[in-house]
Amino acid sequence: MKDSKGRVNIRTLSPEEIAHFFEAQNEKPFRAKQVYQWLWEKSALSFDDMTNLSKSVRELLSDHFLIHQMEIDQTQKSNDGTLKNIFKLYDQNRVEGVLIPAKERMTACVSSQVGCSLTCAFCATGKLDRLRNLDAAEIYDQVVMIHKQALAHYDAPLTNIVYMGMGEPLLNYANVLKSIEHITSPQGLNMASKRITVSTAGISKMIAKLGDDQVKFNLAVSLHAANDEKRSKIMPINESNSLEQLASALKYFYDKTGTQVTFEYIIFKDFNDSISDAADLLRFCRIVNSKVNIIEYNSIDGEKFEKASDIKIEAFKNYLEKNHVVVNIRRSRGKDIAAACGQLANKSFANKY
Repeated sequence: MKDSKGRVNIRTLSPEEIAHFFEAQNEKPFRAKQVYQWLWEKSALSFDDMTNLSKSVRELLSDHFLIHQMEIDQTQKSNDGTLKNIFKLYDQNRVEGVLIPAKERMTACVSSQVGCSLTCAFCATGKLDRLRNLDAAEIYDQVVMIHKQALAHYDAPLTNIVYMGMGEPLLNYANVLKSIEHITSPQGLNMASKRITVSTAGISKMIAKLGDDQVKFNLAVSLHAANDEKRSKIMPINESNSLEQLASALKYFYDKTGTQVTFEYIIFKDFNDSISDAADLLRFCRIVNSKVNIIEYNSIDGEKFEKASDIKIEAFKNYLEKNHVVVNIRRSRGKDIAAACGQLANKSFANKY
């Protein structure tokens, strides 16, 4: 897409395309490598920042290209140290991203879409319309900005990235994978693939494609119920991607990649918190090498779901562990500022940080 001056976003171009541009302008093609390094390894957001290029080359770039700008519109800090950001995109749309600090890790939770189309009943983002996909650079920029926050506020670099913010990552497949390519590339942020987790509500066809592409990052599946009747009540995506289809795709993914799958399971009071529900989950876990993250429910406006009791959660966990399933209970972080799982909704903050 070109702007009113006919300029193209340079970060949509490959190194080869940038090299061809310089050749057409009778400039040395090695300039492309310099520009690409500035764009991705050094995260430059202006051609003027590219100080090893001559002024005439920078002006040439400015005449033909632009770099879409993203900025932090608002930041809010939780009592537990979590930082939630509203990022304003070049077209004035907004998405949220979160820095989650812990003793041994610094995690960035990033968004992949403006809004979401899946309408999961327990998720605030699902109540928003999906306006558009984020491009690879917009996902990458969230990581860069949250990394800078980690250094500024906690004197520690990012250690992990989770694609668990706004949107369904596998419905923005190409841009999500391209963003991970830039994040993991030595010519980008050089982060290890195993430090990255992509979370999906269960798009079976695209999970199989992850297997075909033999991705190296981690896969998490938002399951939340392991029988079709219950899952369809809270996750409409299950009506077109049944548990049988999901199981088949996960087997294929595991056969192709050998990567352990994480099942995310929010426990709701009197809905999916019984031992019978745990038995359903156990059967599903045995489909592939997997582990379970039990997640506390975080309330959202207009929904009557409630967090399961600690006694029920512990009994659920114990049942799975007795049957040799690895289980972690993931305590909510940032819920006092609506930064926890399922709470991201692009609401303006009453108290800014």
